[in-house]
Amino acid sequence: MEGLPLLETPRLVLRVPTVDDVEAMLAFVTRNREHLRASEPARAEAYFTREHWIAELSSLPARVLGEEVVSFVLVPRASPAGPVVGRCTLSGIARGPFQAAYLGYGLDRDQVGKGLMEEALRALIAFAFGPLRLHRLMANHVPRNERSARLLERLGFRREGLARDYLRLDGAWRDHVLTALVNEGWAPD
Repeated sequence: MEGLPLLETPRLVLRVPTVDDVEAMLAFVTRNREHLRASEPARAEAYFTREHWIAELSSLPARVLGEEVVSFVLVPRASPAGPVVGRCTLSGIARGPFQAAYLGYGLDRDQVGKGLMEEALRALIAFAFGPLRLHRLMANHVPRNERSARLLERLGFRREGLARDYLRLDGAWRDHVLTALVNEGWAPD
C-alpha cells in the first residue's frame, strides 16, 4: 500500500505487514508461541489461524496510515519478503498535549542475542521522533525480563516506576517496570 513507512537498517527491513504476509506472520507466531508466551496476553487458539491473520493484516495498513498504530515486521534485508524474524509496534498513539506512544516488540527465538532488536528499535525511535514527531515513548516490561531491561537502558529509556498488576500476561496479572524515552529535541510546528 502506498504511503506506508519503510525503515531499513544494515541487516533488516522494517515494513508494515499486509495480507500478503499472512503465511509469514502465522509461521512467526506459531514458531514463537512458547518463546513469547510470558510477555504476551493469553492467546485464544484463533490467534494461531490463517483467518485471524487475514482479518488482522487486512485492516492494519489503514490503521497505520491513520496513525492509530504503527506496526512493523522485521525481515532480513537480504530477503525482504520474509521470513519474519521479529516485530515492533507503536500503539496507543496520542496527539494533542501528550504526543506519545507505547513501544512493544518481540523477536524470533532463534534470533535472540544477535543485536537485531536493538538495531530495529533504533530505527523505530528515529522514525517516532522524526517523521511521527512524537515527544515520548513508553516501554514497560516484567521485572524478571532482564534482557528487555538492558535493551531499553542501552536505548536511553529511563525507569519511571513500578506498576502493580499492570497487564494480564500468560493468564495472570503481572507487575511491570515503567520506562520512557523523551525526545529532548521536540519542537512544535
